[in-house]
Amino acid sequence: MKDSPYEENVSAPPEKTGAIKKFNPWQMLGWLLVTQVMVAFVGRSIAPLGVFIGSSLSLTNTQIGMLPAALFLGQIAASIPSGLLVDRIGSRALLLQLSLCLGLSFIVATMTSSFILLLLILVIGGIGYGSMHPTSNLGILHWFETRSRGTAMGIKQMGVTAGSALAAIILVPLAASFGWRPVVFGASLLLVAIGLVSFLRFQDGPGFKKTKKGEKKETGKAFLKMTKNRTLLALSSGAIGLTIAQTSLNTYVIIYANQVLGISIALAAALLVIAEVGGSIGRIGWGMISDRLFNGNRMIILMMTALISSIAAVCIALFKPGVPFLFLAIVIFFFGLGCSGFNGLWMNAATEIVPPKQAGLSSGFSLSVGSWGMVIGPPLFGFIVDMTGSFTLGWYILAVILILTAMLYLRIHFTLKKEGATEHA
Repeated sequence: MKDSPYEENVSAPPEKTGAIKKFNPWQMLGWLLVTQVMVAFVGRSIAPLGVFIGSSLSLTNTQIGMLPAALFLGQIAASIPSGLLVDRIGSRALLLQLSLCLGLSFIVATMTSSFILLLLILVIGGIGYGSMHPTSNLGILHWFETRSRGTAMGIKQMGVTAGSALAAIILVPLAASFGWRPVVFGASLLLVAIGLVSFLRFQDGPGFKKTKKGEKKETGKAFLKMTKNRTLLALSSGAIGLTIAQTSLNTYVIIYANQVLGISIALAAALLVIAEVGGSIGRIGWGMISDRLFNGNRMIILMMTALISSIAAVCIALFKPGVPFLFLAIVIFFFGLGCSGFNGLWMNAATEIVPPKQAGLSSGFSLSVGSWGMVIGPPLFGFIVDMTGSFTLGWYILAVILILTAMLYLRIHFTLKKEGATEHA
């Protein structure tokens, strides 16, 4: 028996009619994926380029951690409003708007030497970055049926880790040669161009209809209802633990490998790529496993991602200079597989536990809660390093947080199983 309520609340997209017939769901997913890759390529470049920005502006580890935190603070600010907006006007219109917001903000960021001003600009850019999640989530919800939605969401979410990996592969060596400013400037221009093309080619799914005026009055009630949805709150709270680990790993793995383990900057950047490859595989693989082997059960798989990440964090804490690169790469891969591979499952669960017309708001709400881990994690990890002069305690703290997260998801699983048994009694 299925121990999840997801299937009951999510309907398949209606039959395609009229002009919409000529569009293929997987083609639409392709445009969402391309845009997601570019949004992550620019937005998440802050983490791998942190070592160069820190050197340029003479920043501490804590301040370097505040850079991605500022981006994700903007994401939090945008997640609920963008969720409301996409429910009303659709995904297509927002694809261009969010690309312009993020791209133009980062272009301006390359022109400042003030740390405070840079943080403010990154917050604005984060508004565009954070809007991508509800926008793409709603697009997938209306283009794909339940049986393939987990896989589609995983593919789309793979764009986040793919974009981050490309930033490490392409932007880090370019920044080492030419500086971070011209590199970010060029990447931002490319994002704006891709956003325009996606706007012209993408179409909202057959199940989407713009919110009518009379329906807008229900939005406030729907939001209040979500704040009382204990399953959604627990799901989102667990995401805080995983996002703390994810952003801490992405922000400091290059610095840790280079400055503590004595690895060259090129190989250190390769470790971030390996982590993001693991995350990319996880975002597709975990979704497929959940869909095909666990009948859409998201919580058990989320628990597994947290446990895998906790074990990897302990291993990293035990590393010493001279550790074989292959062993280091394997551990980093599994760390990324867990803490960077869970997002697709998270977004699926957030959209599936509410009625389809509230999917954008639900994913935005969950994102606004879970993203606090991205704001808290990097500065806190950096502060621990600055205070102790070592990365070891930081990795151990991440492991403890991840174990607690796994326990939370296990509890949600049994709660849903119990509720399902009661409903079918």
